[in-house]
Amino acid sequence: MSTGNDVKRHMDLNLIRNIGIIAHIDAGKTTTIERILYYTGRTYKIGDIDEGNTQMDWMEQERERGITIVSAATTAFWTPEVVQSLFPVEHRINIIDTPGHVDFTAEVERSLRVLDGGITVLDAEEGVQSQSETVWRQADKYHVPRICFVNKMDKLGANFLRTVGDIEEKLGARTAVLALPIGAENTFKGVVLLLEKKSVIYDNDKGEKFDLKDEIPADMQEEFDKERAKLIERIVENDEVLMEKYLGGEELDYVELKKALRKAVIANQLVPVIAGSSLRNKGVQVLLDAVIDYLPSPVDLPAISGSDPKDKDAILTRKLTTDEKLTCLAFKIQTDPHVGRLAYTRVYSGILKSGSYIYNATKDKRERIGRLLLMHANQREEIAEAYAGEIVAVVGLKDTVTGDTLCDEENKIILESITFADPVISLAIEPKTRNDQEKMGLALKKLLDEDPTFKLATNHETGQSIISGMGELHLEIMVDRLKREFNVDANTGKPQVAYKETIKEEATAEGKYIRQSGGRGQYGHCFLRVKPLKQGEGFVFINEIKGGAIPREFIAPIEKGAKEACENGVLAGFPLVDIEVAVYDGTYHEVDSSEMAFKMAGSFALQDAAKKAGLTLIEPIMKLEVSTPDEFMGDVIGNLSSKRAQILGTSQRGNIRIITAFVPLAEMSSYTTILRSMTQGRASNVLLPSHYEEVPRNIIEEIVASRQKS
Repeated sequence: MSTGNDVKRHMDLNLIRNIGIIAHIDAGKTTTIERILYYTGRTYKIGDIDEGNTQMDWMEQERERGITIVSAATTAFWTPEVVQSLFPVEHRINIIDTPGHVDFTAEVERSLRVLDGGITVLDAEEGVQSQSETVWRQADKYHVPRICFVNKMDKLGANFLRTVGDIEEKLGARTAVLALPIGAENTFKGVVLLLEKKSVIYDNDKGEKFDLKDEIPADMQEEFDKERAKLIERIVENDEVLMEKYLGGEELDYVELKKALRKAVIANQLVPVIAGSSLRNKGVQVLLDAVIDYLPSPVDLPAISGSDPKDKDAILTRKLTTDEKLTCLAFKIQTDPHVGRLAYTRVYSGILKSGSYIYNATKDKRERIGRLLLMHANQREEIAEAYAGEIVAVVGLKDTVTGDTLCDEENKIILESITFADPVISLAIEPKTRNDQEKMGLALKKLLDEDPTFKLATNHETGQSIISGMGELHLEIMVDRLKREFNVDANTGKPQVAYKETIKEEATAEGKYIRQSGGRGQYGHCFLRVKPLKQGEGFVFINEIKGGAIPREFIAPIEKGAKEACENGVLAGFPLVDIEVAVYDGTYHEVDSSEMAFKMAGSFALQDAAKKAGLTLIEPIMKLEVSTPDEFMGDVIGNLSSKRAQILGTSQRGNIRIITAFVPLAEMSSYTTILRSMTQGRASNVLLPSHYEEVPRNIIEEIVASRQKS
């Protein structure tokens, strides 16, 4: 069923913007999107987080907690309306709203992978916070051009230029301030547009009506002149022709300045900054105009590149047009109660047709497109075709998962996949009843499909299921979803830190598995060498057998045995990581050797070698940011010191002291409650995964002893 919107949807690619909203938790992302949807006519009532009626936060858990948990996609149409635009016609904006909470970082990662541009929302009083830095680095990784929206200019303590300084210092960005605030806190009433030399004064808190004035407020003239001169200098330094004119004293044309700025933004050389207040409906139209003028369309981006499935070293490219061969990337799987399994897909090139077949190059499988849906949060609009530049949901893909490339079967390509952080915390989960037991496996499989940072393992000694995730909130939401969406009641244990085992030295060991009990016996014999790898390099296996000491068919079983031994751990049952394993010698028996025997030999050799190689435990270290009134700073630092924290530094923001530290996750249980009681409820904290470090020897002994008891 086509909706008749195909003509409007199949717009010139120049008129499409694929953008995401990224920010620290509580910076105002969802409120900003609700205003965008209202002003673009997508909704007729402004959604409010406090009232629980937002369009984009549609899950029950999101509305109850007032946070975004899953990224949501929508489409809006906008014709620039505030000032003269480079493109004064209607544009289509595909928007993804991403979570701000660090536990749901996978949603940000996969969204940025498929977006062309981003809006980073910042709190004008808080400035650049820790999670703002994290999402900024994620956007850097995928070279996503950005605009900064300094939100909450109406908030007590709001300081626009201090926040701009934060963007430069903490994010390393070169800013281009486009809209200065008129007033701040309760006097904030509009913005001054630097390039246009105009003021936008809002009539009321609805924000639909505003006066566009040709004069600058008298008390802002000096600041305006200074900031405009700085803006022009930054634009021309990226354009040789304009630089010559500027140095020659020529008056620079407004349109050529905007074109040069657009080029610099798309090249990630400059980041436009705009002031506003989404809650008070001020500055949102200016932001939308900037999205159209400065963020790229698919046409502005270079051709995407990928590898040939038959030859991984051969680089293939696809232009981002409908005339090119079909290439898509599945970036998110979601279970919808009404239509089943949805695969959110970015169409990079070609045309995707409902009812057609498509080739999954990552899995080497053919899949059928059942239906194509345009999503507006959790509402669906069925379409017949999806064109290059679009983001759509596909129904009917059985084997496709996050990061898979979908393409034309005659023109195969594999795009770069999406990488995700490892889980840092886990807990045991078991069904409450036999009836729940049957449903739990199916429900967990669906949740695992959806979230690449959610993991499931089985403890072979106890038979328990262990779920792992990015934080306590992440796991809490997953258990809640089991109950609400899948009607599965489960008991859970206490959250456990995801320790890992690793080695510090090189070592060798011999592994033998020889059994003789009448008739055919079992014979496996190998020598392994292990050595440590850099953090994050995982497990690497090398075959150094020469002269047929071990037949080729037994090498894979040795690798499997070594890998399984690593997964089960040697010291305390935690996964053994960042290890290179080489098989360099061994013997075999013509009759008695078998795959099973060599698998056992590989396992034994790995365990012995690891024990000789300086086996140790490493633990997740978190970056902690505490915001506390001055008078509690000593207590907070003292408490952190007792938690093995390494204080990185302190900074001042008004009468609030910001303390940053590295601290082991194992020490942070119930920290928010402890902090609140210590500071009369006036301090707050944010915890972000940072890296792994070796656990002190005395604590390793305690952990090993407690694991042996249990």
